[in-house]
Order: sequence, then structure tokens, then C-alpha cells
Amino acid sequence: MSIFESLESQVRSYCRGWPTVFDRATGSHLYSEDGREYLDFFAGAGALNYGHNNPVLKAALLEYLGRDGVTHALDMTTVAKRDFLETFQDTILRPRELDYKVMFPGPAGANAVEAALKLVRKVTGRESIINFTNAFHGMTLGALSVTGNSLKRGGAGIPLVHATPMPYDNYFDGQTPDFLFFEKLLQDSGSGLNEPAAVIVETVQGEGGINVARMEWLQGLAELCQRHDILLIVDDVQMGCGRTGPFFSFEAAGITPDVVCLSKSIGGYGLPLALTLIRRDLDIWEPGGSTTALFGALTRLS
Repeated sequence: MSIFESLESQVRSYCRGWPTVFDRATGSHLYSEDGREYLDFFAGAGALNYGHNNPVLKAALLEYLGRDGVTHALDMTTVAKRDFLETFQDTILRPRELDYKVMFPGPAGANAVEAALKLVRKVTGRESIINFTNAFHGMTLGALSVTGNSLKRGGAGIPLVHATPMPYDNYFDGQTPDFLFFEKLLQDSGSGLNEPAAVIVETVQGEGGINVARMEWLQGLAELCQRHDILLIVDDVQMGCGRTGPFFSFEAAGITPDVVCLSKSIGGYGLPLALTLIRRDLDIWEPGGSTTALFGALTRLS
């Protein structure tokens, strides 16, 4: 019995399908401890847009560590954070005329989603969130509540409430008007806490089966949210950072979400980093109102 089987938790998953111990990685290839080469189609579940040990990013990381750059700072101000925010504004936000505030909610995509869910409830005073069939938003309790996979939801061990699933685009193969059930829900909810605080959607569902929403469906969803005063969250953790062509997956649809969740390749080197982008007027957080953690070296690489 290997040390993995004897000591590591039974919760391990991916490694069960790959009975190989990996030792090195460069670009799009992994190498086992006996030197066999594998083409890596998995890419850290989408966290390695730039490949393993990208030489440009590696050089920046080694330089930063070599000069004793700050690697853990919670939400203190650092040179690395300033460099990241200035670059993100100049390279990503300003050219797209996006006026978002940037929140560093923690290291993982689920952190970005949790922060988004907490904020929209705080802003609207409502509890319910609309999510979609086959959606995946993370494994923490709030993110699980808007995730569609029954096996993953069952792992919570408690009822997951205050979320209502709606059919994702093409669910009925065009036989039913796109937002019939959604509009009916809004009619039945009336006014008050039963009205949704927000809708959370992936423009392309990754773990849910690579389901691609039509541009007109996304536009219709954004219009419906605006008409009913519902906030729109786009979870771009798996599809952002250029995976669909433009930096944000929603750009082609010409919509502007109220909140955007980013993670995975935003960390550049495969290191953990997440962002929650917030429409400026929605940034009503009080200091310490949610977790904010920043690792200095990671922002410099992004």
C-alpha cells in the first residue's frame, strides 16, 4: 500500500483515474517519476492557461522571492497589490469601459462566489438566488447551494436552501420559451424577501458538460434581470481569462454583469488567487465584512 492510500483521505478523486506519480511539468506536458511524458489536457482544471512553469512567470516569481518580496499580507497594502491593481485597471477594465471595484476574497473560485452571494443579499435585503440546471459554482456551502450536481450537493450534509434552479439555455431544445418558468416564478413571488436577490450564471458551463449559452439567451437574461431589479452575477472562474476568446466570456454578448467572479488562471502561475469584481455603487461592504486575503507574490504574477 502506498503512502497515498494509507495516509491520504478517501476524498481524493482525480488521482484515482491516473495511477501515476508525477514529478515534473513544463508547458503542456507532465513527467512521471520514472521519466514518462504525458500530454496534460487537464491543466489544473483550467488553472494553467499559460502552461506548467511558464518561463516568463517563473522568472518573475523567482525574482520576487529572491528579493524577499511579501508573500503573505492579508489585506495590507503592498507594492505587489498596487502593481496588480494598476495593471488590471489599465489592461483589462479601462479598455472595456468597465467600472468595477476589485475584491480579493481568498484563494479559490468558491471564495469569489461566496463573496458575491453575500454581497448581493446585503445590497438587496433579499435571500433567494436563481441558479441554473447543471451549474457548478464551488464546494463550499453557499456555492454548493447554487450548484446543480446532486452528488456534490449531497456532500454538504445539511439542506441547501435559498436557491432556486431554472432551466439553462437549450434545456428544452427550443420547445419552450426561454424564460417562461423564470417569469412565472417572479409573478408568484410577489414583492418582498421571496423576490430573488440575484441570478448567478456561467456563460459556458464547464463541469456541467460544456454547455454553451447562446448570445441572445444571455442578452435576454440580462434584460430580464434589469427589468425586475435583480442583480446579475457571472461566474467566470472556469471560462474567464481568455478561454472563450476575449478576456471575459460575456463580452461577445455585449452585457455588463453587476458582479463577476474570477479565479483559476488569474493566478498566472497556477498559484491560488480569486477576484470578485463589483459594480462600483454596490460596494457597500463595511471593513472586515467579509474575508479578504491577499498573497503578495501571487498578484505580481497575474
